[in-house]
Amino acid sequence: MGRPDDAARLWSQIRLLQPNNSQALMHLGQHQLHRGDARGARQLLEQAAAADPKNPVIQLNLSAACRALGDAASELAALDRALALDPYFFPALLAKGIYFDRNGNLREAARIYKDVLIIAPTKPDEWMQSPLQRARDIVAENVRSFDAFLEQRLKGMRSARFDECKDILTGAKKIQNQQPTMLNFPRLPAIPFYDRKDFPWLAEVEAATQTIRDELLVLLRDDAREFGAYVNHPDGVPLNQWAELNHSPKWNVYFLWKDGARQDAHCARCPRTAALLKTVPMARVPQAAPAAFFSTLAPKTLIPPHTGVTNTRLIVHIPLIVPEDCWFRVGNETREWRPGEALIFDDTIEHEAWNGSGRPRTILIFDIWNPYLSERERDLVCDLLDGYRAYYGRIST
Repeated sequence: MGRPDDAARLWSQIRLLQPNNSQALMHLGQHQLHRGDARGARQLLEQAAAADPKNPVIQLNLSAACRALGDAASELAALDRALALDPYFFPALLAKGIYFDRNGNLREAARIYKDVLIIAPTKPDEWMQSPLQRARDIVAENVRSFDAFLEQRLKGMRSARFDECKDILTGAKKIQNQQPTMLNFPRLPAIPFYDRKDFPWLAEVEAATQTIRDELLVLLRDDAREFGAYVNHPDGVPLNQWAELNHSPKWNVYFLWKDGARQDAHCARCPRTAALLKTVPMARVPQAAPAAFFSTLAPKTLIPPHTGVTNTRLIVHIPLIVPEDCWFRVGNETREWRPGEALIFDDTIEHEAWNGSGRPRTILIFDIWNPYLSERERDLVCDLLDGYRAYYGRIST
């Protein structure tokens, strides 16, 4: 239990010795406000602010005193001064959102609450729970209101890219950037899903879907033990989002190519698939790429949001066994796999996958060079990664 009156007596003694002690003035002002004397609190807090003009906490307390007095203009001015001193001062930013919320300016409240939610503690104190939920509700409602407002005004032809632009403006979606975990090649476009027409070899692969699927079914029947967990982090490594899938059969794979090396025994078990892969422009980096594998995702399993190693490659999905309620998100775009319809995407953009069905989902995955790299640039990437491996002893993944 606190003893505010005793604390106030001690701060009063300090003030007798040091009349302009800002801490004494601030705490005495807080005490007066707690006792219901808002006018006396304001006077003490204004003195504290004059003694220590760079302390945002004093301005926050002064705003509370002004609010108690019904002086809205001075309340807002004090909050603005606090945030001018520290733009990331969470209690003041939250108080400013509450100010506009309380005064009925929900659009401005939503704008501020959006920033509040960005800097809010990941584990907020109990007193923050209700205001933060209110902030989330106001932001969500403003997104809907702003979107409806824009829809009434927008006319003419629309595109998926424009609609994503609009959704980012309203706050319905976030900006999706490339986030390679190792190698970023500058000035390559951040395209979530690539258009199939840009890959003339793709039609031949799609036409062979049934052939690939037939070989897969034999593997699932006769070589199931050869499928192993895709996520294999060693002990002592932070797992973050991978904790549930680490060493787990929920996401199992059967490699045909791994770390740039052909898995001869596995390729011999599905020769027509292996032969087909020889015809595609797989990314080839010694001891690093390509990778090609059958990927099986167990029922009710989520591959959590993550990003890939480098934007110098793209990833190709050839859907083979796709039950209902399966989807795949890259950036702000979510698609369903359809057997025989390839997806080509940039895996350095945040992506995730879900199998919500009661049956496994299996696709063929392999990587190809990013078509925006020249032949010379591809060679240079290989040299660069070779140097990286020579220095560190391995390629990070």
